[in-house]
Amino acid sequence: MRYHYLAATAIAMSAVANWDAAPAATDRVYTADQNTNTVSVFDPARNRLLGQIRLGNRRPDVLSPLYKGEINVHGLGFAPDYKTLLVVSNGSNSAIFIDTATNKVKGKTYLGRSPHEGFFTADGKEAWVVVRGEDYISVIDPETFRETGRIRTAPGPGMVQFHPDGKLAFVVSSFTPVVDVIDVKSRQLVKRIPVVSPFSPFLQFTPDHREIWMTHKDVGKVTRIDTRTLEVIGTIDTGFITNHLAFAKVGSDVRAYVTVGGENAVKVFSTGREPKLLATIPTGALPHGIWASTDASRLYVGLENGDGVDVIDTASNKVIASMGGGQAPQALVYLPGVGAPDAAPNLAPRSNQDPVNVSLRAVRGNGRGFAVVRNLGIVDALEVSLFRLKPMTAYGIYLAGQDKPAANLMTDANGAASGAVIGPVKAYAASGAPEAPDGRRILVMEGAAAPSPASAVLADAR
Repeated sequence: MRYHYLAATAIAMSAVANWDAAPAATDRVYTADQNTNTVSVFDPARNRLLGQIRLGNRRPDVLSPLYKGEINVHGLGFAPDYKTLLVVSNGSNSAIFIDTATNKVKGKTYLGRSPHEGFFTADGKEAWVVVRGEDYISVIDPETFRETGRIRTAPGPGMVQFHPDGKLAFVVSSFTPVVDVIDVKSRQLVKRIPVVSPFSPFLQFTPDHREIWMTHKDVGKVTRIDTRTLEVIGTIDTGFITNHLAFAKVGSDVRAYVTVGGENAVKVFSTGREPKLLATIPTGALPHGIWASTDASRLYVGLENGDGVDVIDTASNKVIASMGGGQAPQALVYLPGVGAPDAAPNLAPRSNQDPVNVSLRAVRGNGRGFAVVRNLGIVDALEVSLFRLKPMTAYGIYLAGQDKPAANLMTDANGAASGAVIGPVKAYAASGAPEAPDGRRILVMEGAAAPSPASAVLADAR
């Protein structure tokens, strides 16, 4: 075998390995695609999309009262033997169990409100899924697909990972600034560790499992926790919209790779006592999920607004390939030895086109934002995200040549807002599309102001 079964669990959970095995034709990369409700399956040996596992229809079909598929395919986990992929959909409150050899769904469990991520215990006998919309973890029997218990946590658990010795589970929160440490056998809370932010969607072990690193999406930081003392040992400033992270051993050094969505970059940090920024790698639009190949020679980065995956060479710290996939990929995992070479059973062709991304920059003030346009069949969707504007203030989104706003958004207490418009909008946002006299395609105006490039708050870069 290319890898040792017992060691594989611990290594895969830390997204790092030391074997001399380049990406093989039997390895697979998976992304959870939130807008198309698919799982995209990639061949990392040839950097190509093999196809998609369709778990539901893409938006806006999910709004039908007769719709039965999954909604917001979001989280990914896997069994220690890699034979089962665990897919969490937070809109339909479900955990889907997929056979990685056949790409077929073999079981489904409906859970509480808005589950986020799930993972198997170190022995593979249970699947724990955090129910982020509530305050507990659902424990599922992966043979019967029945919920067998619930473990109380702080409100809004975001993700759970297990130390490979099987004793402790670490649970980050998306609503509460703590990490819950749980005794796996007794299912009792061991300790609640305070951290810097209440919004933590992801955690990962270092290769030696002596630390966990967790991301803070809202404040752009990563916290390090000692898994022996259960104390915070440091916090790193990483960047705007810090999403996920992975570890890879390059030469004799272990490095941390952090996806920074707001900067369209993966940042590389050392992992010593005082981590330092080693490199910044430009990527496609809004990098989110990330995982390393078995030999750590490659990193695979899901692009939330790029609708695909970038491939990074860890020796050169450069993107060497890109693969188109499903819309709005969130979680991403790499599993070795799960497929047959040149075989991809039960997969559907890609159901979507490439998106159009527009960066919004400040014309006046300190605001920032971005927009993405996706085709939905007979219509398009324009999704706009705004940041660092005036709190609790209305803004209008204008497309080139239009005297009425395509959307009106109200910022929250932090000056952020997001929204979507469905209609024939791609012609106004695409490259080479009709533009305003100064070349702008999108203008963001404060209040009810008429569209004017000179008085806009934000506009796309010319």
